[in-house]
Amino acid sequence: MAVATLLTLLISVPISPSTKRLLIGILSGVAALLLLAVAVFQWKRQQLLDYALKEVKAKVERKYPVVLTLGPARFAGFKTVEIAGLGLVPTANPTDTLLTARRLQASLSVRSLFAGRPVFSDLQIITARLTPHKTATADNYGFLIKKQKASTVPRDTTKGTNYGLLLNQALETVFDNVPEEASFRDFTVSYANLRHTALLRLPELKIQDGDISGRLTATVDSVANELGISGHIEPGDYALDAKVFGVGGSVQLPYVPRRFGALVSFDTVQVRLDSKDFDDDDTGGKLTVRGSVASRNFSLYHPKLAANEIVVKRGSMDFVATLGRGTAALEKGSRITVNKIVLYPEISVRTKPSRAVSINVTSAETQANDFFASLPTGIFDEVRGTQGTGTLTYRMSGSLDMARVDSLKFDSSLRGKNFKLTSFGEEDLNKLNTAFSQTVYNDKGDSVRTFVVGPPNPDFVPYNEVSPYLIHAITTAEDPRFFTHKGFMEKAFVKSAIQNIKEHRFARGGSTISMQLVKNVFLTRQKTVARKVEEALIVWLIENTSLASKQRMFEVYLNIIEWGPSKYRWPSGKRGVYGVKDAALFYYGKRPDELNLAESLYLASIIPKPKFARYSFDAYGDLRRSTRYFFRLIADIMATRGLITSNDRENLPYGLSLNGPARQYMHFAARPDTTRAVAADSSQFEPLNLIDLLNTGAAPDAGVNSNAADPDPTKAPK
Repeated sequence: MAVATLLTLLISVPISPSTKRLLIGILSGVAALLLLAVAVFQWKRQQLLDYALKEVKAKVERKYPVVLTLGPARFAGFKTVEIAGLGLVPTANPTDTLLTARRLQASLSVRSLFAGRPVFSDLQIITARLTPHKTATADNYGFLIKKQKASTVPRDTTKGTNYGLLLNQALETVFDNVPEEASFRDFTVSYANLRHTALLRLPELKIQDGDISGRLTATVDSVANELGISGHIEPGDYALDAKVFGVGGSVQLPYVPRRFGALVSFDTVQVRLDSKDFDDDDTGGKLTVRGSVASRNFSLYHPKLAANEIVVKRGSMDFVATLGRGTAALEKGSRITVNKIVLYPEISVRTKPSRAVSINVTSAETQANDFFASLPTGIFDEVRGTQGTGTLTYRMSGSLDMARVDSLKFDSSLRGKNFKLTSFGEEDLNKLNTAFSQTVYNDKGDSVRTFVVGPPNPDFVPYNEVSPYLIHAITTAEDPRFFTHKGFMEKAFVKSAIQNIKEHRFARGGSTISMQLVKNVFLTRQKTVARKVEEALIVWLIENTSLASKQRMFEVYLNIIEWGPSKYRWPSGKRGVYGVKDAALFYYGKRPDELNLAESLYLASIIPKPKFARYSFDAYGDLRRSTRYFFRLIADIMATRGLITSNDRENLPYGLSLNGPARQYMHFAARPDTTRAVAADSSQFEPLNLIDLLNTGAAPDAGVNSNAADPDPTKAPK
């Protein structure tokens, strides 16, 4: 353009024709030379570009067992390069394409191109398809994961999988392949293996100067979500700060429903990775990662956890995590925040040579009102709205090695400082001190009967009108320290947990009378972890604020627990055997204060499984040997503790007369031999631990323990 302008000026300048012709000739020659130079430059630039792309292809194919196919490349501007198509195919299977793209566009530094070291930036991939998949014998993407370098140090394969090595390889694969600047448009990722399928569609995803933004739709195992992504990444530092949020609704986690039968969702999750350090030691390496995870409106539902969704409005975890061969741990310095409650966890897990776990959690001192307001919904509904003064601090510690189950240790405590309740929440815990209405249910959850617990009810029996034999028999068998403890028996819980772990089932419970009372008065009969945890908190509140006296608690307990078949209908029309007055009348036709030692021992023996009271007897109405042994054992303990006299113990009968409706209800057969003995030598029986008595007086593994320990105990605060 400049040459053409000069020619125009020369034509208009008043100089001699010969001079003009000379100058025009010179300028025309310069213009021709410039055009030739531009043509040579473009030809050489294209040649260098083609050469550079061949080098890229060769480098990729040297590094990975793949065939990289690049379409024709051209300059679409001074620095902009377009490549018409890309294909990436594993050499092991030439027909199995891993990646295709219709068009790629990038900026290329011309200077670097002529220097022989081409530098690409601002990569744009348009209409791409990534199709990784895995079969029972092979996959088409494993080559992308960096292999562990060969080591001269022998590896001990008995110590399990090296989780640190695997995660480190995954992190390096991801971060090392993230471009500084890139744009993906119409990008689709589809994945399939023998169990799962996933389809991700990205209309657009941008990475510019490390800033990430975009949206995608993800369908994993039929769980579909529309997500937004924003954040920042520093690939060289292995650092990430990204937010994932639902577009038009919450995000439901895939895989979890299918694998665990649970539903997990959130509105927003913020993930931050600050650093990673991999120490390649003689165990195969240990990885330490530091970062945080935070969420808003995190929701979890599983029928064994709670009847409703457990929701945490705001939660976060700052973590210092280490992973190694067969080990994983949350180290000191980690912190979990649940609304306004702050917890400091230290947790370690080992998989080999035997599975083992150790846990230690301490909370920060929390204002009482902040503590109650921060409790997740769906798990503490009955105490929601409770208020108080002072502060609360929680601590929990425990350890278990599956190779030595008897070494189980567990301790949990909630401590109050100047703590006092000022108002109750959804449930008025103070109703224990007043007459209140109680509704009882059968195993199907159907209402059986509603009655008043207190003097307005003629069936109510005050504590001092109950036979001391019955009071002492129940406390000895169910909860020997009831009148002195603060609601919990740690040793009983640990013993129960040990047996449950050994038998791989909930074979034994560990509930105290306080816990049984709270379950029956304030909570549903749903056997969930949430109900057990809330039960523990309510017990702690009652026991540690002296809300009700022990005598009053036991009095209420005696008047509400189930003691017989719920189908039984009394002449008055009421159904079931609930409370001590019903029990005394149903079995013996007596008042509660008239019960003798043997009658009291029998009533104590059937509390865990009252619906199966008949299994304490044989077909002819005689006590079975296991029940007679229960009588001897509890009577011996009562005598040792001075609760009965030696004369009571020596004269304890081993026969029992049922003079109430129970005998007809149980349909005993006529006794063919009236001379048969009912006593038995204790040497015939295997010794019982006291807590084993919770399973006495019923058919083996039959029925539901409606009063006492649930088969899913969760350790509670003290």
